Amino acid sequence: MVSRQEIERRYGLVREAMEEQQLDFVLVCGSEYTGFEGAVTYMSGFVIVHRYAYVLLPREGDPTIVFPAEARYVGRHGTSWIEDQVFVERPGQWIGDRCAAQRVGVYGMDYVMAVRDFEGTHLKVEFVPFDVEFDLARAVKSQEELVSVRDSVRINTDGFWAFLETYGPGRTAAEVLGPAERLFVEEGCGRLTMNMVLVGAEFAMARADTVLGDFCIPSLEVAGPGGHWVEVSRAIGEPNAEVSRMLEAYEEYFEAAKTALRPGATAHDVHRAVSKGFSDRGYRLGHVTGHSIGMTMIEHPKIGEGVETELRENMVFSMHPHVIAENGEDCLYMQDTWLVTPGGGEPLTGLPMKIFSAGDTRP
Repeated sequence: MVSRQEIERRYGLVREAMEEQQLDFVLVCGSEYTGFEGAVTYMSGFVIVHRYAYVLLPREGDPTIVFPAEARYVGRHGTSWIEDQVFVERPGQWIGDRCAAQRVGVYGMDYVMAVRDFEGTHLKVEFVPFDVEFDLARAVKSQEELVSVRDSVRINTDGFWAFLETYGPGRTAAEVLGPAERLFVEEGCGRLTMNMVLVGAEFAMARADTVLGDFCIPSLEVAGPGGHWVEVSRAIGEPNAEVSRMLEAYEEYFEAAKTALRPGATAHDVHRAVSKGFSDRGYRLGHVTGHSIGMTMIEHPKIGEGVETELRENMVFSMHPHVIAENGEDCLYMQDTWLVTPGGGEPLTGLPMKIFSAGDTRP
């Protein structure tokens, strides 16, 4: 249960950003698509089970949570702390009437907002993109949030050990991941899991038609009962000579992140520091080096070239350099969730930075 103090803290930070942008409302969009529901949960306590929802926060006064009418029975609406709950056939029409001639910042306009609602609204209101501002408002985690983050890390780390205990060359990805997924559900993650394996350098769903070889790279991403996403994984098996060189760069990244992830450093600075070992060896990086993570899976800022956002204490980042060899097949991808502290980055998993062997047991 989120405390009233935490709720007011969240709204206060968003409203500070609204003042800077001279907004009358902020519209926070959420969808059942994995990883995109968390913004609505962050602002309302409601977990989207099916379809989508919006939270409308005015500069002054109480918020409203808006659902399409067909979503009335697909979610536990009583879990939201927002009392004003609206069910309408076309949420866009309702939002347009409610916010007519007003300036509205939208979180999720590019990726999340339903097209039919945008079409029914944009001629009535002035829409302003609000993704970066919203993410920065929630990037610094409270102590209450950090309890949830650490609980998610514990669950995901346990899941990695369950995966490792089941792994063996020739087994299918589905049967190896099954015990971990069972653990995630039992620990309260529900449907908030997105777990894959890498086939070559590409991500693939862990299905029964994916047979694991003698080298395996799982990608384990979950959100625990508190709704905070984390990413934890390590490669397993016997690396070839190319991947062993990559591991050397990974070891350098892991040490560099402990000093680079500090308050006042820019995301660009961090990227340069943690990617140096890879670039020095001539490797290219795929995906992203890292990103802020919270109740939405990927938040701003990302750890990357030219991102000048300064880090602050109690930001949380997922770090996962995705290093790919010239042949396009050999790669290494291992994930950690990091906390920015006054003394630098703290990896929250407690896992050593190494490639595990089949049969390794938990200390």
